[in-house]
Amino acid sequence: QLQLVESGGGLVQPGGSLRLSCRPSGFTWNFYNIGWFRQAPGKEREGVSCISSIGDGTKYLDAVQGRFIISRDHRNNTVFLQMNSLKPEDTGVYYCAAAWSGQTTRCTFQENFDPWGQGTQVTVSS
Repeated sequence: QLQLVESGGGLVQPGGSLRLSCRPSGFTWNFYNIGWFRQAPGKEREGVSCISSIGDGTKYLDAVQGRFIISRDHRNNTVFLQMNSLKPEDTGVYYCAAAWSGQTTRCTFQENFDPWGQGTQVTVSS
């Protein structure tokens, strides 16, 4: 069974930082684009950032550009989302997801993402 395992969420004050991690279980994701998505209470899920299978091509939601950094450690099979200067509006459940892409240097939020992780709660509050 293909699964993704996330970690790193928590409670942080505005202006603080968190780093989320995502790893695959049951498969290798060398030819998958990886995306981070979030869903706040009462709102639709939105794409936050994605990274391509090769070449580390990235994309960011405008609201997080310049504050969040997505990276991919190919050796340790892990994708990270470094979140800095966090704001209360960043609060939500964050999910990572994988989309089969072959070898590509581009990613989008509209790909066929499957599987998904279980989600990790991020709360930004004083």
